[in-house]
Amino acid sequence: MVTKRFNKQQEAAVKSFESNFNIMHALADKNRQRIIVLLAHHLDDGLTVTAITENMAITQPAVSHHLKILRDAGIVSFRKRGLQSMYYLTLKEPLKDLEKSLKDLRTKFEC
Repeated sequence: MVTKRFNKQQEAAVKSFESNFNIMHALADKNRQRIIVLLAHHLDDGLTVTAITENMAITQPAVSHHLKILRDAGIVSFRKRGLQSMYYLTLKEPLKDLEKSLKDLRTKFEC
């Protein structure tokens, strides 16, 4: 097997791509995609875990698990409203980072 050494720009592109694995992982699951779509329909007010669960075919603990993965990736966040947490989308920065990473990867490795 022949391995090719990366130049500095290629190495940086690969590191950038690797740094976005958590975003790609978060976007790869159908349940998390459905949560994103639900939250997209409620941009102004957000949704509680209960409201999200009512619109999903999974349990509340499973919804909470998926929300944690989305939070860790920066795709959703929450605000406290009284005793409830309102979840909302925060896609701008994570998607901008991912888009830049993919563009760098594509341009640095075009053959």
